[in-house]
Amino acid sequence: MPGTETTRPLSSSIGDYLKAIWALAGTGSASTTEVSGHLSVAPASVTNMLGRLQEMGLVRYERYRGASLTGRGREEALRLVRRHRLIESFLLGHLGYSWQEVHDEAERLEHAVSDEFTERLAELLGHPAHDPHGDPIPAADGTLEPDDSLPLGEAGVGGRVRISKVSDESIPVLDYLGERGLVPGRLLIIREVRHLDGVVTVEDEGGETHALGGPLTRAVFVREEAAG
Repeated sequence: MPGTETTRPLSSSIGDYLKAIWALAGTGSASTTEVSGHLSVAPASVTNMLGRLQEMGLVRYERYRGASLTGRGREEALRLVRRHRLIESFLLGHLGYSWQEVHDEAERLEHAVSDEFTERLAELLGHPAHDPHGDPIPAADGTLEPDDSLPLGEAGVGGRVRISKVSDESIPVLDYLGERGLVPGRLLIIREVRHLDGVVTVEDEGGETHALGGPLTRAVFVREEAAG
């Protein structure tokens, strides 16, 4: 019945839905259309699954109003996010994968390993705070550091910013940024923001300038740096 928590291991499909709702809405609600687009699943299938997840006590779902995670659902989502991001870190640091490759490989592996494996992996890696793309790794107790970064396109002209994270959704974007060293930790100065076409021109620490279009400025997230 609705509200009953599940104690059985969750399937990979259920885990993917919980992660999708968390990624789309956090503590808010994600619509059926949003979940459908995120997972590339037919809306009717999403509706059926959301009803099932509500029966399992993992989401709160109202038709036409979307779904939000329950406390149990959020716990399960963050457990998978932690596992995924630790696996990404391991693949990059120990197995020679590129940052373009680690996301898809971690998607396959995250459902095949145990919590015990995850915690041993965290210990091996020295308990990293962020994954290769700069996303924070949830702690073992499910806590997650607040994210105060903003898209590069929202930074002001003349500002000094440091790249905090980069979206891992597009391999071509990761290729482009990686080839130019525009990775988490890189310091930039905003030289120009063209509101007409969304192009942002930045100067990196080596004095090289980069003109980045809309898809790139939406994929790069930064934090403002105090003037030095």
